[in-house]
Amino acid sequence: MKKLLMLCIGLASSSYILAQDISDAVRYSMDEIQGTARFRAMSGAFGALGGDMSAVNINPAGSAIFNNSHASASIGFFSKNDDINYFNRFTTSSNSNFDLNQLGATFVFVNRDESSPWKKFTLGVAYDRSADFDDDWVASGVNPNNSIGSYFLLNAQGKRLDEISAFSGETISQAYSEIGSFYGFENQQAFLGYEGFIIDPVNDTDDNTAYISNIDLNGTDFDQEYYYASRGYNGKLAFNLATSYEDKIFLGINLNAHFINYERSTFLSEINSNANSTITSVDFENNLLTTGSGFSFQLGGIAKVTEEFRVGLSYNSPTWFRISEETSQYLATTSTTEGNTVVNPNVINIYPEYKLQTPSKLTGSLAYVFGKQGLLSFDYSIKDYSGAKFRPSSDIYFSALNNNISNALDTANSYRIGGEYRYKQLSFRGGYRFEESPYKDDTFYGDLTGYSLGLGYNFGNLNLDLAFSQAERDTNYQLYNVGLTDSAEFKSKFTDVILTLGFKI
Repeated sequence: MKKLLMLCIGLASSSYILAQDISDAVRYSMDEIQGTARFRAMSGAFGALGGDMSAVNINPAGSAIFNNSHASASIGFFSKNDDINYFNRFTTSSNSNFDLNQLGATFVFVNRDESSPWKKFTLGVAYDRSADFDDDWVASGVNPNNSIGSYFLLNAQGKRLDEISAFSGETISQAYSEIGSFYGFENQQAFLGYEGFIIDPVNDTDDNTAYISNIDLNGTDFDQEYYYASRGYNGKLAFNLATSYEDKIFLGINLNAHFINYERSTFLSEINSNANSTITSVDFENNLLTTGSGFSFQLGGIAKVTEEFRVGLSYNSPTWFRISEETSQYLATTSTTEGNTVVNPNVINIYPEYKLQTPSKLTGSLAYVFGKQGLLSFDYSIKDYSGAKFRPSSDIYFSALNNNISNALDTANSYRIGGEYRYKQLSFRGGYRFEESPYKDDTFYGDLTGYSLGLGYNFGNLNLDLAFSQAERDTNYQLYNVGLTDSAEFKSKFTDVILTLGFKI
């Protein structure tokens, strides 16, 4: 009878309940185009300039600036260095990779009808990597008053014992899988804590909903080490169409395909010697695989007010993602009464596909071109991160999460300035950028500041460009979204070196 009741409840409940949070919305909403070396050397201030394959991803009208068909490919060295503080114990990490980050081509078709004001049309395709998720670090410290035990206890409180425990004769794998299917992520966490002897019911009855922790949560000095490893990227493939009107007005549109591949593994090790704790050590591992695809479009225009002065405006639509996730978990504990216990379900949770709508972005740009001597450019962008939405919105969990996003996230402005000076075939470039935090509380996720430098040489039909850029941002990484919500403080420095080969087709 209990099995039948459990099945009925499971079929009626939402199957979307995982542990998505605000950080997931931010991660997939940020679009840091790494781009060509020329683009990167000028800090991406290309909205009113065009004439660069990565500029097409800022303003799709930019491809109509090309006088000849053009292609480019870029490879880059990307590194991230972190200074990490967790309860006044300091660690450092360094991660780097070498990869192809940009590839694209634009084909220019000149209108042979000289009486037509539409002078040319361009068709193009451009791939840019918009996020790099490769990262490894360790946060280590002695937490004075918070334990991983609070995570399992808070996930269990209010839930019936028969909804977080195995039936007679069920294996750990069977129980973990069925509890996840019928009741969701939180019940699975409570099940791990119960089977690992971290929590016990106040009353050993099916309808019990109150629990106690076998780790003394009023104790002190929980020695914790948190290991984080992630891999993956966000990629964007833009299909571009643009045109030129009287060589003074340039209009363009992009239809974009987006790709997500994100893998993350975390491992927490905690030791305590509190007299009232029967659980003295906990090892807790979580693995996540996220894949997804999405669609967006961009509209843009560039106007030559004079031969020297240009104005640009572009609109990036929201990106409509469809995302799938898989998770797995492992728990091991040491108890003064039960000895060593391993709770390893060996189960991969495969969750139903859900949708994420990221916010739109508006960019206004100015540029002044000093003939063949050089140029100055400025971009201003505005993006309201509070507009990110998880769907289906009819899901209770997603509805509450969307409300949290509206309350926690904010409109972020970004400013980019770039310049170029040309001497014969040699070009010298530099830039500066500032991006506001997407959070209302910027102590949680700080502003980003960066600068860039670069060189280019034009061989005629071939150009070779090199760029160096560096940026800094302070963030706080929250270990878990329930219970052990303490954060590790990061001071991060991002360094990129990009080499681009461009050529006329």
